[in-house]
Amino acid sequence: MRKRAQDVSVDTLLEVDAAGGDLLGVRVTSPAGGVPGRRQHGSWRATERLEPGTAYVVRARVRGADGPVVRERRFRTAGETVGVGMPVVVQFDLPVTDRAAMEPEMAVESTPRQAGSWHWLSDTEAHYRPKEYWQAGSEVVVDLDINGVDAGGGIYGQESREVAFTVGEAHVYRIDAQRHTMEVFSEGRLLRTIPITTGKAGFTTRSGTKVVMEKYESKRMDSETVGIGGDEAYDIADVQWAMRLTSSGEFIHAAPWSVGSQGSANVSHGCTGLSTEQAAWLYSMTRRGDVVEYTGTDRAMTLDNGFGDWNLGWAEYRAGSALG
Repeated sequence: MRKRAQDVSVDTLLEVDAAGGDLLGVRVTSPAGGVPGRRQHGSWRATERLEPGTAYVVRARVRGADGPVVRERRFRTAGETVGVGMPVVVQFDLPVTDRAAMEPEMAVESTPRQAGSWHWLSDTEAHYRPKEYWQAGSEVVVDLDINGVDAGGGIYGQESREVAFTVGEAHVYRIDAQRHTMEVFSEGRLLRTIPITTGKAGFTTRSGTKVVMEKYESKRMDSETVGIGGDEAYDIADVQWAMRLTSSGEFIHAAPWSVGSQGSANVSHGCTGLSTEQAAWLYSMTRRGDVVEYTGTDRAMTLDNGFGDWNLGWAEYRAGSALG
């Protein structure tokens, strides 16, 4: 089994193979959970990417000349560099009914120091954001010291965890659905104005502040997964340069089929379409956590549709803390 670097990038798809033996099985564990994968042609390859700032243990069963043996390797992923809008998201396996007992053990420290607050979306999910967008270059450490903490109802925290991340340059993209334009700002400087298309009548794109959640160089988009069927149904196997903005299925992505309407009309099913060239350029500079601010429609973005944390004013957001 090849030993991987000690400081592994979070975009790595882990691979394990056996030199001088047959690979029988692989198990990858971490405080963030296991990593699924599959064996193929004598190797094992993960089917999901790694979590940032996490220690991993790889145990591989290998059959050599002297019979089966277990080999173990350890590594740690680097902390992710994210955009200025990235919230901290904590999800619990079981409901936390005593939030006031749990929240003091959920510490977030930033350098430089910035005011921030937790906001409970439900008994199983809490988010944290600063009062304003993170300052570019900030170093953030999240320390969830919850092992043994009484969560209420006879439930106790079972695993503590620490995660660190860095905040990159301030990328803010401003989309006007009426003007059909996207203004791309980095550190307050306008880099480019891009013609775009957004949702047509019946599929209106949400106005408000969204945050890039995931990135895909290529992604299948099947309308049935978001409840669109009939005459409006679509199934496109390889949509390029796709960046998810909402849990409900809004993306920014390359849309070569609508280039004729980009800059002049809204013709999509809710996503923001760009030319392939423009989408590739934007994708290359974008990180998870970058901010996309939408205006020009009468449909509002909501708090719980992805990373919607910036759609509440600061006083209302802070009121969602268990500590007042």
